[in-house]
Amino acid sequence: MAHSPGPQQIPVVVLAGFLGSGKTTLLNHLLHHSGGSRIGAIVNDFGAIEIDAMAVAGALGDSTVSLGNGCLCCAVDAGELDAYLERLARPGTGIDVVVIEASGLAEPQELVRMVLASDHPGIVYGGLVEVVDAAEFDDTRAKHPEIDRHVALADLVVVNKLDRAPDPERVLGLVRGLTDRAAVVPATHGRVDPELLFDCRPSEERIGQLSFDDLHRHARPYNAEPDDAEPDDADAHGTEPHETGAGAHGGHLHAGYDSVSFASEVPLDPRRLMRFLDSRPEGLYRIKGYVDFGPHDPVNRYAVHAVGPFLRFYPEPWPTAGARLTQLVLIGAGIDTAVLGKELEGCRSDAPHADEHGMWGVLRFVQNPDDDLSEAL
Repeated sequence: MAHSPGPQQIPVVVLAGFLGSGKTTLLNHLLHHSGGSRIGAIVNDFGAIEIDAMAVAGALGDSTVSLGNGCLCCAVDAGELDAYLERLARPGTGIDVVVIEASGLAEPQELVRMVLASDHPGIVYGGLVEVVDAAEFDDTRAKHPEIDRHVALADLVVVNKLDRAPDPERVLGLVRGLTDRAAVVPATHGRVDPELLFDCRPSEERIGQLSFDDLHRHARPYNAEPDDAEPDDADAHGTEPHETGAGAHGGHLHAGYDSVSFASEVPLDPRRLMRFLDSRPEGLYRIKGYVDFGPHDPVNRYAVHAVGPFLRFYPEPWPTAGARLTQLVLIGAGIDTAVLGKELEGCRSDAPHADEHGMWGVLRFVQNPDDDLSEAL
């Protein structure tokens, strides 16, 4: 099962929400707080004058694909979307993440379907983010009841404009009641931490894969500027929770996120890990990092990418230097960090021999497991 590593796949995030919910404001916030990551955007206005595209074009330059006068889900098919993604995912662009900002009248389910149907080997689904206008939520639901279905489909729901809502806690409760397992994040002016959506590029450029130092950073409030202080790393054998929230800013009306950093020198049992992943709780939005399955595959480590219910593993040869560790970061809103840490601890196994069929569950989430997996990385 030895495979040579291929190019890093670029996550494609679908940004949806009804007219006026604040999608463009949120995208502009991401552009200005990307931590050095380069964002490509497909901006879809409904109308002949592409106001939203103009609002972000100055920050993106040639990394914008604008589609005016129609809904993206109706105006193009999966093949045409692939052509736009191919333009943005070319190695020379240096793009780290693509955001599709849908029009306010688009159908999120169709957009997600098109991204998942993409044949482009350089991209991977990055999640559906639904933006909700808290101030107009009741009126919007009354006029457009389909918003309930849109919220239910989302992997992450941003409840925006909470500062303008007369009863913000009631609106948050209503939104949470419409979701299954999605993380619900309160926001004002579209300000959410980019780390919820994509990995911000480290301040110092690195060659090759991200190290655990890049993954394992203390969560900071979405509107805080990075500082020069480096937090201590987690032990090589354990978990470390991090939390941010309104309390970090004297009760300001916003919420950050919770994260769990897990590292283990003992390999993980693939069956136990899949049981953990299959039952991951409401609000756990992203999982990223590397897994050591020990004797089940002594040649490869497995990069893991999960957003909402979407899950994929990427086998790649172990680096020649350094210890063989499982290193994971879990990010969500309202998650029980202590419980998650204990459940991950329970996935460890020091059994010297592999279960013959133990990897079957993992391999179901490896792209083209019977082919040359270097094309899927």
